[in-house]
Amino acid sequence: MKSRSPSSSTQSSSTRTSDSNSLRGQVALVTGATRGIGLAIARALAVEGCNLILTARNESVLTRLTRQFASSKVQVFAHPCDVRDPHSVDALFRSARNKFKRLDILINNAGIAHPNLPIQNLPLPVWKDVLDTNLTATFLVTQAALAIMKRGSTIVNNLSIAATRVFAGSAAYNASKHGALGLTNTLREELRPRGIRVIGLMPGATDTDIWTTLWPEAPRGKMMTPATVANAVVQAILLPANATIETLEILPSAGTL
Repeated sequence: MKSRSPSSSTQSSSTRTSDSNSLRGQVALVTGATRGIGLAIARALAVEGCNLILTARNESVLTRLTRQFASSKVQVFAHPCDVRDPHSVDALFRSARNKFKRLDILINNAGIAHPNLPIQNLPLPVWKDVLDTNLTATFLVTQAALAIMKRGSTIVNNLSIAATRVFAGSAAYNASKHGALGLTNTLREELRPRGIRVIGLMPGATDTDIWTTLWPEAPRGKMMTPATVANAVVQAILLPANATIETLEILPSAGTL
């Protein structure tokens, strides 16, 4: 799938015909929206004219982020949420329904990693936090979102290539992503009759803050940018309603890091 640079994406959005501006006026919710791939997807969706619900744990960062979108000519609603907590998720969706009444696109992006540790040294609290954030939260947010999603909507779950591969020292991260892939595949089959598409996003090494935890010395120069991944996601969402990319795997052309 051909990706566009941020500058060409912005320019082309103003010259496309109205028929191709299929995201204009739609509503998208992005979890983990304050940095990395989540922030890049939010920006790319705004270029397409999509209204945004942005959420993350840090309220002050969300407030600053909302100001950055002030000139984007779309509505932006920011609401802090701990996606691991069902009560916090419920509060998010109560506020979102009051603001927009509907949801067309859900980007389950929130995720964390853990330091490289063999299983025998991996603390249980770390295991639980990673599973709660990367897997249980995807379930909680999706379950709440489905109440306001209709035919033609799209769900994108950011899984990472760790959903199909294993990396020694990353047991909790691997397990959470493998589990999230199973959840994603099940969700896709359940939602086919409702006309809701489900995309499993599996990016390879992308230059985000997660490497500070996973591998501080990682060669970031070989990695993809978050904008590259975001542009591919938007292209997948823009496909006609009768077509879908079920699994979107994007890798650095440099190969193995």
